[in-house]
Amino acid sequence: MTEMTLSKRKWTLLVAFLVVFIAGLMGGVIVRRSTLRSTVAVASDTFAEYRKPKNQRLIDEFHRLYYYSTGTDKEASSVFWLGIPVWKNPMDLWVMQEIISETKPDVIIEAGTYKGGSAFYLTKICDLLDHGRIISLDINDFPDKPQHKRITYLVGDDVAESTVEKVKALIRPGETVMVDLDDGHESAHVLQELEIYGKLVTKGNYLIVEDTNLGTIVATDPGHFREHGGPQLALQEFLKRNNDFVPDSSREKFLLTFNRGGYLRKTR
Repeated sequence: MTEMTLSKRKWTLLVAFLVVFIAGLMGGVIVRRSTLRSTVAVASDTFAEYRKPKNQRLIDEFHRLYYYSTGTDKEASSVFWLGIPVWKNPMDLWVMQEIISETKPDVIIEAGTYKGGSAFYLTKICDLLDHGRIISLDINDFPDKPQHKRITYLVGDDVAESTVEKVKALIRPGETVMVDLDDGHESAHVLQELEIYGKLVTKGNYLIVEDTNLGTIVATDPGHFREHGGPQLALQEFLKRNNDFVPDSSREKFLLTFNRGGYLRKTR
């Protein structure tokens, strides 16, 4: 067989591969909505496959690599939204916008304002949807927080009765509510938050427990979490007592999440 014939065969195989590849892409583009939903269901099964114990060590190692190399455990954030620092994992931020887009809560309660970056992020998602507003709470009043007509900042202990009453007063009858907990991370405090704010979440909406990785996957101040426990411990205790919420593992589809087990959907 001549060299030219071999070359022609290689080109023929390459063209055939490209035709099949492009046909596959086109098939993906014109897939019907019902088929797309089936594909998402299969994808969810695939994510579950990757979360099996044989892969979990690799996932956790990357988790730690990301967490410490990006300075997440420090005061300086490496994540910015429109120039404003946000102390969150970008994968979790993406998931949060998916949840907001799907459920369209009227009110999002954020426990843990800090410097306002995540409240500003949530506000901009609400802007894009032209729906929703943020009630953001923190025991400290940090200066220079981003201001927006959709954000209401409240200063105070988020589990204090006076603060909780202020929050309730800002929710109108019939409004749907989502809650994101990212305040103090000691187990007792988080459990109090879950008990209080879980009651404010409306059916079909989410209660997000952030930073369940602390004291479990990442060893930030391990002595502290050995003594006081962390969000993960509070989460497990809450789920033992409360049957209104179901952990939604599909929200962990990117594998890297700081909120493992913490995406709770209210089912009743």
